[in-house]
Amino acid sequence: MTLTRYRLALLAALLLSASSPAIADEDKVFGWVEKATLEPWGVEVKAKLDSGALTSSLDARDIERFDKEGEAWVRFRLRLENEASGETFTERMELPIYRSIRLRGAGGTDRRPVVLMKVCLDDTVYEEQFSLRDREEMNYPLLLGRRSIGHLGLLDVRATFLNEPDCDDDAPFVAHDPDEDD
Repeated sequence: MTLTRYRLALLAALLLSASSPAIADEDKVFGWVEKATLEPWGVEVKAKLDSGALTSSLDARDIERFDKEGEAWVRFRLRLENEASGETFTERMELPIYRSIRLRGAGGTDRRPVVLMKVCLDDTVYEEQFSLRDREEMNYPLLLGRRSIGHLGLLDVRATFLNEPDCDDDAPFVAHDPDEDD
């Protein structure tokens, strides 16, 4: 390639990348594994950002559905290793079921309750949908699907741990938007 053709190709590549909304200056970049904290407890866990999953998933044990005042609720136990301290965090929870999902895979069909919970990534708290599943045998207790990744910014599948969770009471908050459910 001659020097002039090389310069033209380089200029064209720069113009195309500058006009692309996918690399806007305000977009944060996250690796395929990041540290996140579950709020309001501040428990730090490893989160896998999985563009192959639509809905995020959280490790939950002893999942039990029940009715509370005519509405569907779920009772479960979080048992997570806090990455920051190495201690085991356990919390029993009862939350309204936001919706249920049915997943089909090699093991058959699985119905899971989905709840709204808060997670801190980088410096922002996000209210996201999480399907509840026993992920004890998985490497990552928290999986962030495309719905969540879309709120974060860009995903660099070649990198890990590009951001540290750092949320306090004044951290920006992104509430769940029901219009983005489908």
